[in-house]
Amino acid sequence: MIDDLLRQRFKAPVDRTGAWLAGQGVSALGMTVAGFTVGVAGCVAMAFEAYWLALILLVMNRLADLFDGAVARATSVTDFGGFVDIVADFLIYSGFVLGFAIGRPEEALPAAVLIYTFLGTGGSFLASAIIAAKRDIRREPPSRKSFFYKAALAEGVETTIYLALICLLPDYFAILSYGFAAISWVSVLGHVLWARQFR
Repeated sequence: MIDDLLRQRFKAPVDRTGAWLAGQGVSALGMTVAGFTVGVAGCVAMAFEAYWLALILLVMNRLADLFDGAVARATSVTDFGGFVDIVADFLIYSGFVLGFAIGRPEEALPAAVLIYTFLGTGGSFLASAIIAAKRDIRREPPSRKSFFYKAALAEGVETTIYLALICLLPDYFAILSYGFAAISWVSVLGHVLWARQFR
């Protein structure tokens, strides 16, 4: 929900930074892989209950995710780049939750509920993109994404806020996780209602 608003507000400076990085020889795929590596380290930090370190690594991961797209727009947007980017995102999202549950096994149930929810949001998100590709539906206004996706209540920014909150407030993990799961299921419903028009 917040993603489009922030994208429109900060697109120009982000794109300028992406163009500068591209000029320094940074590749979009290389940045995605580097960001994923940092994100995995954040998941490990969660498992060791090093929450402040996990938060720092999460911020670094999200910055890499922000600028890999900008580098791609400054060079070339590819289907493979989009594929790697979205797979990396979902692995990091669920990895932080899994890492938390490893560190605190007593929180396994809310972690399992949220990872199950991520399957719902991720599956409906990608299924929407498949329908859009089959019907040549483009995102408006054009964002030069590698594929269309349906805007939803819980997207990247909201997920990042949730992950940051469980780092800052680990004792409230269950409440935060159940609350975010509820918001995410609203997103799944939104994707289903959008797809329903193509019966």
